[in-house]
Amino acid sequence: MTTGNKVFTNVITHRLIEQATPLDKEVEVYDKSILLSESDKNGVITYTNRRYLKLTGFSEEELIGAPHKLLRHPDMPQGVYKAMSKIVNDKKIWRGYVKHLCKDGSYFWTLTYLQAKLDAEGNIIGFISTGKMAYDESRREVEEKYKELMGEEHIDDPFFMKSESYKEFLSEYTPTPDHS
Repeated sequence: MTTGNKVFTNVITHRLIEQATPLDKEVEVYDKSILLSESDKNGVITYTNRRYLKLTGFSEEELIGAPHKLLRHPDMPQGVYKAMSKIVNDKKIWRGYVKHLCKDGSYFWTLTYLQAKLDAEGNIIGFISTGKMAYDESRREVEEKYKELMGEEHIDDPFFMKSESYKEFLSEYTPTPDHS
């Protein structure tokens, strides 16, 4: 494995998994698809449904025990993940658009909901993520915003903490020709 790509260890199989080199090839998420994954407190995948496996191209043996970071597309700004972590660790639901990296380097977008799994005492024991087909117009707008907010200097941008309504926030955050 000498491509320079990130390499992760599956904590169950102890196999090394190299993150794919991104390709300009989008995989379609079907309208009726619900993607589901669960992870432990450290972000290690503990469950995925079959549709998620099929879209990513990984086998269950490869993904269960692998860190969720394996599926992070490099086009996603780090500020998304920082905000996501803060929101779910505050036991709130994070909602936003995520570009996922598949095993072969292709990608797909989802509108994702992420929340903490709690034990009987209210302690976080893991996380549940559900995703569905991203709305094209909103996804394109968010994708442009993500491009603007790449890099460490934007990691704490307030845009990332607005997880409930990207559409409304985009109109507030981005000056229009009438209101610049």
